[in-house]
Amino acid sequence: MAIAKAERLMNLALCLLGTRRPLSKRELRESIEAYLEASSDDSFNRMFERDKDDLRELGLVIETVENLDGEVGYLARRDSNRLPPITLDAEEAAALGLAAKVWQQARLAGAASGALQKLRAAGLPEDVDPYEAHGALEPRIPVHEAAFEPLMLACRDRRPVAFDYRKATAARPEPRLVEPWALECWRGHWYLAGWDRDRGAERVFRLSRITGKVRTRGGKYTAQVPDVVTVRETVASWAGDIADRSALIRLRSGSGYPLRAKAASVRELGDGWDELEIPYGHGLDAWLVEFGPDVVVLEPAELRADVVDRLRAVAKG
Repeated sequence: MAIAKAERLMNLALCLLGTRRPLSKRELRESIEAYLEASSDDSFNRMFERDKDDLRELGLVIETVENLDGEVGYLARRDSNRLPPITLDAEEAAALGLAAKVWQQARLAGAASGALQKLRAAGLPEDVDPYEAHGALEPRIPVHEAAFEPLMLACRDRRPVAFDYRKATAARPEPRLVEPWALECWRGHWYLAGWDRDRGAERVFRLSRITGKVRTRGGKYTAQVPDVVTVRETVASWAGDIADRSALIRLRSGSGYPLRAKAASVRELGDGWDELEIPYGHGLDAWLVEFGPDVVVLEPAELRADVVDRLRAVAKG
């Protein structure tokens, strides 16, 4: 939602909630600056009707009545738009308290702090520490990437975005136009799942590989957003965590400790090399390329060919 429209809706809601009698269109137009700037009566009427419908969709109960002069008036009674009392048990309050505190490293810290105060007013006792309720470790979600906040807002507002992205095996970043679906943290890194318009397929992007600014684009989504976005499962499969095959590789002695940790077996070959059997799933070729000359793929042949192709692409770049 554009800032100007959000401000206009807020002003209209405040007018309707703050009045003790129905206000006519004329009175509302004179009270809200954005309506005074309307180029004509027809333009104002269309704008007002859209805003009124939007507020009703957001849950505001707006009554339409006739005043003493026979004009149609509008108001939103406070008793009709008051939320019921919030009741939380100790576990629910503690969980929400944790959710508010994990954002301390992001620019949302101020909003999270305000939310925490409301939670305490709603039932989170002052003397209950959420960390003590759920163990001694203090949970945090690291948010170091500059792309996090604009992407989070784009996911919320369903706005396409454009950014430059450098794949692990690429020498230079490439432009991407994406319809963002969801952000998720996995093993200390943030990932974005969405629809890549240029490739016409679902893609997952690691935020640390986004270079430059994230730019929002106009227009609606062209692909349907799935009910469940499996970011972690996708990344896990790329990392080889979902293994359905085995690869045999040669690894230089004293190197590739992440590979050794995943190996089902390790055999010394001599001359500074070891032979490893590694269970893997999709994406092992991209991971092996990162170890450069310290890794040689023995089998399967398809994996060896994929690694060679990636190395040649990097060399040409």
